[in-house]
Amino acid sequence: MSDSGEPPRYYWCLRHQRVESDDSKCPVRFLLGPYPTREAATDALEQVQQRNDEWDAEDARWRGSAE
Repeated sequence: MSDSGEPPRYYWCLRHQRVESDDSKCPVRFLLGPYPTREAATDALEQVQQRNDEWDAEDARWRGSAE
């Protein structure tokens, strides 16, 4: 737990390609998150890719094209 009594938060660092916590993290411009667990932060890039694929499919649907 952090000093504030709140549970720790985890981030995926794009610069270092690793999980970082509230205690030691890079500047926010390099981070994805926060995530409630280390495992969720580890899966951050997979989540980003999945959402991008979903949004691309939705855009294609609105344009009237099938991919």
